Amino acid sequence: MIVKMNKYAWLVYHKEYAVFLERLRTLGVVHVKRSKPTQDHPVIQRLRTEDKQIKTQLDYLNGLLEAEDAKLKAEKKNSKESVPGSNDTVKPAESESALLSRTECKVLLGRIEDLREKGNKIQSSLLLKEKERDTISVWGDFSYDNLVRLRNAGYNVGFYTCSASQYDESWEDCYNAFVINTVQSVVYFITITRSGTEMSINADQAKMPLKDYRHLGEEIEQEGKNKEEIEARLLEIARQDCNSLKNLKKEVENESAWHDVLIQTAHGADDKLMLLEGWIPDDKTAEMEKSLGDSGYFYLKMDITDDDVIPIELRNNKFTKLFEPITRLYSLPNYKEFDPTPLFAPFFMLFFGLCLGDGGYGLLLILASIILKPKVSESMKPIMTLVLYFGITTLVIGTLTGTFFGFSIIEVKALSSVKDYFITTDNLMIISLVIGFFHVIYAKFIAAIKIKIQRGFKYSLSAFAWIFVILAFACIFVLPMANIQLSKLVEYILYGIIILCGAIALFYNTPGKNIFLNFGSGLWATYNTVSGLVGDVLSYIRLYAIGLTSALLGGVFNSMAIDMTASMNPFVRWLPMLLILLVGHALNIGLSLISSLVHPLRLTYVEYYKNSEFEGGGLDYKPFKKS
Repeated sequence: MIVKMNKYAWLVYHKEYAVFLERLRTLGVVHVKRSKPTQDHPVIQRLRTEDKQIKTQLDYLNGLLEAEDAKLKAEKKNSKESVPGSNDTVKPAESESALLSRTECKVLLGRIEDLREKGNKIQSSLLLKEKERDTISVWGDFSYDNLVRLRNAGYNVGFYTCSASQYDESWEDCYNAFVINTVQSVVYFITITRSGTEMSINADQAKMPLKDYRHLGEEIEQEGKNKEEIEARLLEIARQDCNSLKNLKKEVENESAWHDVLIQTAHGADDKLMLLEGWIPDDKTAEMEKSLGDSGYFYLKMDITDDDVIPIELRNNKFTKLFEPITRLYSLPNYKEFDPTPLFAPFFMLFFGLCLGDGGYGLLLILASIILKPKVSESMKPIMTLVLYFGITTLVIGTLTGTFFGFSIIEVKALSSVKDYFITTDNLMIISLVIGFFHVIYAKFIAAIKIKIQRGFKYSLSAFAWIFVILAFACIFVLPMANIQLSKLVEYILYGIIILCGAIALFYNTPGKNIFLNFGSGLWATYNTVSGLVGDVLSYIRLYAIGLTSALLGGVFNSMAIDMTASMNPFVRWLPMLLILLVGHALNIGLSLISSLVHPLRLTYVEYYKNSEFEGGGLDYKPFKKS
């Protein structure tokens, strides 16, 4: 349901405006009307940049705390001993009185950025040194100092590589060649010759290492210690000052919102009077009027015009509220529309269950939701509840279609007495098309109701007429295919409905216009309706196809587990069978879950939204209040 909004204006003396805004922010119910751009305002830009900087560092520090928490939990699990702080996420250990000032927080942010930059440089250096160590590891643990001594004594040391077949042992006598290593038929060798000796070796000369393996190892160890030291300092900051940064972020957000309201304020009477406009939900207007009226502030309830962009607040029951993220994922409705959430929610559940189509997978979703819901954050609990509903729907539909973890339970002898009550593959295809037809007609009915409310009954007559024409044609031509015979009287009545409603759709689709113009637009609407209806209904066959694919893939993995292990010893066979089943069904569940979310979204956003003439573009209701 879209909450009714009221438009208000406040006129305040400039010296009292700051106190008034603070009172308004404390109430936290007014969505300020934004008629002026703020993205180029220097103060807003500065605050948004600061907010982004704080968020970046906060996310990093929270990641450190979560990593430490996971490490402590793992240690507790391995040692079976109690570790302090391992039961909950590690919280910053500071009290409200210990919060840093804004200036101190800014210094802290600079310090964090410096430490992170140093850590990144050390990490890059570590990667290069480790790569260099891996490169020279084939030359063994030599001493670079000895290479320098040989060079000072007038000897050159050459590093070479060649294939084992190319290596010539005569090089050992001519050039004092020594084989150091052989890796995958590649020979690594060195030569020790006096300076000025001409070399004639059919091998690739390698670059002489600048450091030996031991020295590189010591440098890598020292870099590792430096990195650990920086990480420890950052972790200490996360423990002590995370709350200070969170508090600073709230201050910046509040300051940004405050300046945004100041920008939207109109000035009058030589800047002596301040005029502010905004929107308030209908059920909260009394609270605002009493609070500001008692304080002597002037307010005026204004009429809503067609040009007003009214913010949208959705209010639904516990069940349909779970589907609001799906509505927001596409677009909020505008103020003149219906809230689509409760209208598509039951269908979305049905589509999900038909696409996943396996009762066993539905059972897994139910168990996963029950197990994970107590462990996830508050923001994720509604998602887990939604997963529970999806699991229940899938369990019911999968059981009705006779598929449980890829096995056909229809073939179970114990269920032979109720075998005829299961939904067969052929029936499921027909059911998908019937669901699609009903869903499209349902969407068109919603569109007709919307037109009636927005423009009046006479403008909705054509939309209702098309619905009756389609339903009458379906009764005459589709019901006999289902062995439902209509009497001649009923057929004549239906034909009469088609003629009457067809005339309305053709000649009265736009009240007030010339009848010939109506007829032309009616013919065009007829073409669009017929072609669109066929295409839209056929789109719902994907429910059958995706559900069938999920069931078939599950059956394929079951057959693979049985057939590929048929020749094995019965006492050993269970392990590879279990591995094939686990990997196969995990892959099938992953792919099926993606399809079971994507295609219901597609049917909702394309078929349903199009036929219900959903406009969207609603502005989210964001009241002016403190973070």
